[in-house]
Amino acid sequence: MSVNPKYFLEQRIILVDSLRRKGIKDERVLTAIEKVPREIFVPADQKDRAYIDNALPIECGQSISQPYTVAYMTELLDTFDGCKVLEIGTGSGYQCAILSVLGCEVFSIERIEFLHNKVKKIFANLNIKARLFLGDGSKGLPEFAPFDRIIVTAAAPDIPSSLINQLKIGGKLVIPVGSRNEQIMTLVIRFSTNKYEIIRKDSFRFVPLIGEEGWSNE
Repeated sequence: MSVNPKYFLEQRIILVDSLRRKGIKDERVLTAIEKVPREIFVPADQKDRAYIDNALPIECGQSISQPYTVAYMTELLDTFDGCKVLEIGTGSGYQCAILSVLGCEVFSIERIEFLHNKVKKIFANLNIKARLFLGDGSKGLPEFAPFDRIIVTAAAPDIPSSLINQLKIGGKLVIPVGSRNEQIMTLVIRFSTNKYEIIRKDSFRFVPLIGEEGWSNE
């Protein structure tokens, strides 16, 4: 599909206005969403739907999250300029791009090689800075820990202890936790080595987190 780039920019502005009406208040997050071209991160046959506020299918049976979900999680993550962030589940690369535009130092891990390689090419073309890894995201990246923030873009049956242990003291983890069919968005704030607070928010639905500390691939 060939579309004038101005059309997509206009659609991004409309999307941002709708996210604001739905309750997203962090203007930094909204500005990042306005800057990142979501149409680049969806398959060619989905580009005309890039700015509908819905999740869309991508390759390998995965999906690109609904823009509202991306904004919600990013707002909850509460990043700052230079924030060291671990993302579990690179997927389409869209969430990672938003974090990069926000000025975060992003480390993102993906288990599916096809998606990992595709995002590397997209980021090179868009000059997006992020460190991309291929592997089991449920175990995090202990060799690069600790992180200021960790965001998990797939559904976990429980909060992986490996991820909590990779948070800095004062750090925050945002993760959807629940069954394969429905999850509660969960915020974990680490106060000390063994003390942390768990805050449960709203219901969402994500693809499962596959891995040693997630769901089995069955």
